[in-house]
Amino acid sequence: MKKINLIVILILAIFICVLGLRGKVSGEKFDSTKWKTANLNLEENWSLRWDMMNSLRNDYKLIGMSKNQIINLLGKPDDIFSTNNDFIYYLGYSKTGINTGSLTLKFENGIVKEIEVWQG
Repeated sequence: MKKINLIVILILAIFICVLGLRGKVSGEKFDSTKWKTANLNLEENWSLRWDMMNSLRNDYKLIGMSKNQIINLLGKPDDIFSTNNDFIYYLGYSKTGINTGSLTLKFENGIVKEIEVWQG
């Protein structure tokens, strides 16, 4: 009887986790052209870059890339906040309320040394 209760609790816990993650983990495949050309002001593109973040981080080894490689992959960074040592890309809405975010790539000697994803 204890084994059946444990199985039911485990199945219920998995089901609750799946419901909780629904919409939060995206399977959108990273597409460099879409990333670079998406009009993030259009409603259908509001979360496009967020949706591609998992694929971007898992499929591309950003740390160690040069500035030129990053620009070829992601396009030019947002001019307003970027510096010579930090490339910042606006990600749009994160699907968690009205939160937006950004991807920051920190360079040292022209090579990516650190990646930060900000949401707020």
